[in-house]
Amino acid sequence: MYKNTTLCYLEQDNCWLMMHRIKKQNDANQDKWVGVGGKFEEGESPEDCLVREVQEETGLTLTQYRFRGVVTFVSDRWPTEYMHLFSATEWQGHMIDGDACAEGKLEWVPKQQVYNLPIWQGDKIFLRLLEQHDTFFSLKLVYEGETLVQAVLDGKNLSLKQ
Repeated sequence: MYKNTTLCYLEQDNCWLMMHRIKKQNDANQDKWVGVGGKFEEGESPEDCLVREVQEETGLTLTQYRFRGVVTFVSDRWPTEYMHLFSATEWQGHMIDGDACAEGKLEWVPKQQVYNLPIWQGDKIFLRLLEQHDTFFSLKLVYEGETLVQAVLDGKNLSLKQ
């Protein structure tokens, strides 16, 4: 069993739009800070899912975005997840109040401060890739519980030493 999801980091004034996941029951991301996105619906492409999820969670309609990579999450607790990762720089509409999102609290966070928030260890890897690399990437992250035990970028093992 596996699932397909999207995740998007909206960028503005050297900040990312982050969601503090504090509202859903049985949330694998409970109390973590993540971008916006969600699960594919039947018949959706990654782009269809991205635009729908961002609109549902933020009230914004994306007009300029890039497909940046695929992140494969393998876990001893959750089904394998294929996350289609995007960044966005332009949108239309007005963002909903940060507390109005059904899944968490939305907040613009300076990029360098994001690394100090409670985020998954593997998220730090792909956020750095979003900041430092312009090419499409494939990243596999293997977790035991909440501990990252393996990271593979474009088929090559990464060191997990911080």
